[in-house]
Amino acid sequence: MNKNMIKILAVSSFVLSASSVMAADGKILATAGLSQVEGSGGGGLVPWATLAGYDSRDETAASFFITDVNVSDYRLSSIGVATSFYDRVELSYAQQTFDLPVDLVKALSVGDIKQDIFGVKVRLYGDAVYSAYPQVSVGLQYKQLDSDTVAAYLGAKDDSGTDFYVAATKVHLGAVAGYNLVWNLTARATKANEMGLLGYGGPDNNDYQVMMEGSVGLLLSPNWVVGMEYRQKPSNLSSVEEDDWKDVFVSYMPNKNVNFTAAYVDLGTVATKKNQTGIYLSMTGYLW
Repeated sequence: MNKNMIKILAVSSFVLSASSVMAADGKILATAGLSQVEGSGGGGLVPWATLAGYDSRDETAASFFITDVNVSDYRLSSIGVATSFYDRVELSYAQQTFDLPVDLVKALSVGDIKQDIFGVKVRLYGDAVYSAYPQVSVGLQYKQLDSDTVAAYLGAKDDSGTDFYVAATKVHLGAVAGYNLVWNLTARATKANEMGLLGYGGPDNNDYQVMMEGSVGLLLSPNWVVGMEYRQKPSNLSSVEEDDWKDVFVSYMPNKNVNFTAAYVDLGTVATKKNQTGIYLSMTGYLW
């Protein structure tokens, strides 16, 4: 069992046993979404318009998460926290660690890549459940690599960058054979190569490009959600190919204190390694 899985199990046990810790209860179960791999509230790959907590307009909420993505040649771990204020503003922080395969470690003399991500999201209008139109939010994610060794080797222009996005999310009650349907559409302006892990910009393009991202899910019960996501990616580096990302996920939310997500992910080609498919595991705990 790897170290990240041990962390997930340890933190999960703590959350489930801490019965005195209660999440803000201003929203119905599952409407807080998940923790996105960059720290924002939303799906696993895609930030949503929903905020990272169950707070209503007179409450605040906090959450923490840990995610492990294990594909054919790489492993990405992400851990972070988020705070939501009065169902209006979300602040988040995540640290990502990207483990490289042995041949790249030897070639570049780098064991892993670390990236810090600071996020802000603001709900503009609407409610994902109760308004006739979608909830709409805008956000940004500022990202900083701890080292530019790999990014510079591949031809990236910068070791930091900021993504800007607008997201729309809607829950349709009883829309599919009596089950609730949720969808999200996000437009992201970015220069990031592989989410920023391979730097920002490059010889093929050094300008912002708008990438589309989407999620759809079906709530089989108040506690179970199944769905899929798609994330379009730019192609800035002539030295390596970059493919769009996709996943199929299932999430279990026993209560408002915790959720668990497992997914099959397909990242395509990542840093010369083709067919990067594997398993995504994530846990989020919600606090006051």
